[in-house]
This record gives sequence, C-alpha cells and structure tokens, in this order.
Amino acid sequence: MTDIDFTLSAKVFAALFAIMNPLTIIPVFLSLTAGRPAADQRSTMLTLNATVAIGCLVCALGGRAVLSAFGIDVNHFQLAGGLIVLLLALSMLSGEDHSAHSGTEAEKKTFDSATSLGVYPLAIPLSLGPGSMTSIIIFAQTGAARPGGEIGFYAGLLSYIVFFGACMAAAPVLSRFLSPTALSISKRLMGIVLAAIAMEMIAVALGHIFPAWVQH
Repeated sequence: MTDIDFTLSAKVFAALFAIMNPLTIIPVFLSLTAGRPAADQRSTMLTLNATVAIGCLVCALGGRAVLSAFGIDVNHFQLAGGLIVLLLALSMLSGEDHSAHSGTEAEKKTFDSATSLGVYPLAIPLSLGPGSMTSIIIFAQTGAARPGGEIGFYAGLLSYIVFFGACMAAAPVLSRFLSPTALSISKRLMGIVLAAIAMEMIAVALGHIFPAWVQH
C-alpha cells in the first residue's frame, strides 16, 4: 500500500489558500452580484465553482503535456513559477493586489459588463490566475516524482476545491465577519506563507539546475 504524502497535501492546500483566498473573493462576488435575483447569484456561484474546479484539474492533468509541447524544462518552469508566486506574496505583504490576479485598471472597468461573471472575472483571473495555475502545475510535477506524492497532491488539491466551493456557497454568511481589518491581516499572513513556499520552489529548482551548489 502506498503511503500518502500528507506534507505535500498540506503545502498544496496552504499555497492555494494563500493565492486563491476565498475571503478576498467573497466581497468581490457579492459586489458584482448585488441587486441580482437570488437565482442569478446562485447560478454565478455554481459557475464560479465549476470553472475553478475544472481549471485546477486541467492544470494538474495537462500541465506536463503543455510544458512538453513548448519544450520547456520542468525545473526552469518551477524557477519562473517560484518568482511569479514570490511577486504575488510580496504584493500581499504590502497590502496590495497584484494585477496578475486582480486585473489591471482597464480590465476592472469591464468586470460589470461581463456576460458570465462566474467565468470572468470571478474564476479567471480573480480566483484562478497565473500564480495559482503555476503552483498547481509545479506541485503536480513534484508529486509525480516521489512515492505517495501524486496521491498527496490530489488529496490536497481536491480538498481545497471542496473548501473553496463551500466558502463561496456560504458567502452571504461569511461576509458578515469579513471586516477590512480582518481581510488586511489575512492577506499579510497568507503573504508570509506564500513567500516561504515560493522560496522553496526557487531553491529546489536552482538545486536541480545547478546540482553542484547542492553538493557544496
């Protein structure tokens, strides 16, 4: 029987929670759907959850194929991904929203007129942006390379997908506790966690690219 790598499961869950924090998505979701019928709000929420789940699984299952198609080495991708995640973490630590996930000012002006809010902008890029996609692909490759890692990866990924969906379903209730202070504290705490995960990605990638560094 193969052991499950629960350490990897925890890292996957923590990384996705830091990047795809539902606490920061809920206020945007409620703002964009305010004044709409309850049925429309429910439909948008279900579309958001379905898009996030499908997007996560596509990244996990098809990430290696995409890299191979473009001739990109996994280690170099991990290094680039670690830098992207680190930039997101630094933005969070300073209390700012990185445009890679929150959208540029020009993109934000189109949010209200989007035909399917659950897909754009709520799912992509607000929830599932470059940082989260990159992290999923990297962790998927990490899990495939060690015993019990693949099961551990999917356990963490699926657990987070369920958690994210439950949080969005409970958005009206959770919004009562999401004060600006709570969101600010949460963003900075998650920034610290994400920075540590990003540095580990970078260090591991550099260790594979420059093995002599590890030996010395």
